[in-house]
Amino acid sequence: MNSADMNSAQFRSAVREWLDANDLTAGPDHSLDGQVAQLNRVRRALFDAGWMRYGWPTEVGGLGGPAELRAVLGEEVAIRDLAEPGLYSMIEVLVPTMMSYATPELAAEMVPLMLSGAEQWCQGFSEPGSGSDLASLTTKAVQQGDDWVVSGQKVWTSLAQYASRCVLLTRTGPGHKGITAFFVDMDTPGITVRPLRTMHGVDEFAEVYFDNVVVPANRMLGKPGDGWGVAMDLLPHERSTCFWHRIAYLFTRLDRLLVQSAPTTTVADDAELGAAYLALHTIRCRSRMTQQRLADGAQLGPETSVDKVLLATAEQQLFNTARDLLPGAIELAESEWRTEYLYSRAATIYGGTAEIQRNIIARRLLDLGKE
Repeated sequence: MNSADMNSAQFRSAVREWLDANDLTAGPDHSLDGQVAQLNRVRRALFDAGWMRYGWPTEVGGLGGPAELRAVLGEEVAIRDLAEPGLYSMIEVLVPTMMSYATPELAAEMVPLMLSGAEQWCQGFSEPGSGSDLASLTTKAVQQGDDWVVSGQKVWTSLAQYASRCVLLTRTGPGHKGITAFFVDMDTPGITVRPLRTMHGVDEFAEVYFDNVVVPANRMLGKPGDGWGVAMDLLPHERSTCFWHRIAYLFTRLDRLLVQSAPTTTVADDAELGAAYLALHTIRCRSRMTQQRLADGAQLGPETSVDKVLLATAEQQLFNTARDLLPGAIELAESEWRTEYLYSRAATIYGGTAEIQRNIIARRLLDLGKE
């Protein structure tokens, strides 16, 4: 297919036809190991068939075309449950960062490895004392000759135990202008990864320790002091195409809830289901606007905090509704509903807490000042 002549409807139709003819259904292993293996399988198949390359520039191994094609592909993957959307969507966070800040040679070498599922990457931002307050990070990078030596600790690093590379923020000086980003090989001596077990029973996150880790200067993303800009460019990407994938997935859960709760629903239950649908529909409309801005080449910024608040609210409302309409499915059974309900409790925390997002909206969008 010629990406220059293809619109999203044509692309969706072609992708659906291909997926119908090529069985990528996940197997019975729903452990994190199984999910990562399935993700790699899906990416490899989609890359080999060309679908994963649409919407990415030819300079990094893509086939060109609008970024909207990537959103369509991720949506189709999500609604078919082919890969966990949070894991699948990491590509939409980290690859644009590489294209914007890595040298062209490094981006051309590395991006196809991520697109094809040959590698996983992780994002080393949060620290034990620097989560939503990212500017207070303390992991240090000190220049020694042609290299930089990194020491410190990161936490809540998704899939670090599977990652080959890490987009890492470090402190090279005081203040926002003293933050510098690197693209670090995770097998470098001095890196220790310790997975963290969350309350929903999955080791999705990890602590990562850096003990005098030597990073070549050519692995710096941008220039010294560009790290804050890297972060500010990266975080809105977490709330654009990634959210589009997540919303599609949540609608499949709403459909499942409608089926399972149908035999016993009351008028009050119908009202609760309607409210959950309305919350999801609201964030879908908002996310569609964000996708359109991205397609138009607009720079995403603090307005994506609105998307974050709406998605977290809708996700928690959906699984609260599941708890109310499926008595015991969450409290008394080891079911998917239980796992997803527990995971939804973190929706107002990960990626920037709801309180921080509302502060951003108040200060940077509504100009309400610091009080």
